Amino acid sequence: MKNTAFTSFHETMGAKMIPFVGFNMPVTFEGVNAEHEAVRKSVGVFDVSHMGEFWVKGPKAFEFIQKVSTNDVAKLSDGKIQYTCFPNGKGGIVDDFLVYRINSETYLLVVNAANIEKDWAWCNEQNSMGADLYNASDEIAQLAVQGPLALKAMQKLTSANVVDMEHYTFQKVDFAGIKDVIVSTTGYTGSGGCEIYIDNKNAAKVYEAVLKAGEEFEIKPIGLAARDTLRLEMGFCLYGNDIDDYTSPIEAGLGWITKFVDGNDFIDREYMANLKAEGISKKLTAFKMLDKGIPRQHYEICEANGDVIGEVTSGTMSPMLKIGIGMGYIKTGLYKIDTEVFIRIRNKLLQARVVKLPFYKG
Repeated sequence: MKNTAFTSFHETMGAKMIPFVGFNMPVTFEGVNAEHEAVRKSVGVFDVSHMGEFWVKGPKAFEFIQKVSTNDVAKLSDGKIQYTCFPNGKGGIVDDFLVYRINSETYLLVVNAANIEKDWAWCNEQNSMGADLYNASDEIAQLAVQGPLALKAMQKLTSANVVDMEHYTFQKVDFAGIKDVIVSTTGYTGSGGCEIYIDNKNAAKVYEAVLKAGEEFEIKPIGLAARDTLRLEMGFCLYGNDIDDYTSPIEAGLGWITKFVDGNDFIDREYMANLKAEGISKKLTAFKMLDKGIPRQHYEICEANGDVIGEVTSGTMSPMLKIGIGMGYIKTGLYKIDTEVFIRIRNKLLQARVVKLPFYKG
C-alpha cells in the first residue's frame, strides 16, 4: 500500500483507513453524512493525492492531446481546464481526465488513481508524434478544498485573487508561503471550491495551513465515502462504475465532451460520429427511488412486469434528499424523464422515476 503525504494526519485525526486502488486512504472521519453536509454547507478538505498527473510538453504536445482526447483542446487558452476522456480505439473509454493548459507547449493531464499505470501505458503507446511525456504522479500531493466557503477560507493563504476564480480555471500562485502552487477550480462535489497541487515535500506545511485557514468556518477532513455521495448527488460519472472500456461517451451522456469539429481527429472519431447519428441502444440514466430502498451497483433496472431493461452503475442514499438515488444504463426509448422504472432490491421490485440531473440543487 502506498501512503500519501497526508496519511499521518489522517491517522492522527482518527480516520478509518482502507486500501483503495493501491493507496492507504481515509474512507470516513466523523461519518459520511456529517462530512457530506459539511461540504454542502461550509467547507471540507479531501486528500486526493492518489490521483495521477502527467506532464505533456514540447512542440508536439497539442497534436498528441488532440489525438487522445475526445474534447477539442484547441478551445483551451493558458490558465483554462477541460474535462475529457481517452477513447480506447474500440468504442469505449480508457479513462476520463482533466487537461490543464499551462502554455501552448505545456499541459498537465490529471487522471484517475485506479488507472494511472493503464493511462500511462496508453499515452506512450499513442505517442507516435514524439511529444515529451513525464509521469509526475508520485511527486505531487493534491488537496481538494470543497464547499461554498472554501475559496473564502483559502483566500487567506495567498495574495492572488482566488475567491473570484472562474469555474475550470487555474493559477500558479504563492500559497501558504510556497511558490508556484497550482490552484484550480474544477470540483467533484458541485459545491464549489478548489484543488491545490503541491510537491510532496511541501504537503504537510500546506495541509496545516489549510486547516488553520478553515478553522473559523469549521472545516472538516472528508473521506472517500462522502466524496462518492457528493459526486453522485450531482450525477458526475465515476470510472469503473458509470463509464469504462465498454461504454462510449455518447452512451454515457458525455456527448458535450466529444467534439466533431475540423482538426479534431481523435481516436474513434468516426465510430462515435456514427453512434451519434444512428442512435444508441442504451443510455446512462438518472433515477430517484419512490419506494423506500437504496439502489446499489449491479442491481437490475426493470419494467413493472419484471423485464430487465438495464443495470444500476452507481447508487446511494442521498444525505441531502434523504431518498435513494442512482444511475444506470437503460435501453433505448425507456429513459425519458418521468418514466416509471423499478429497481430489483432483494427480489422485490421497488418503484423509481427517471429524473434530470443533478439530483441535488443547492
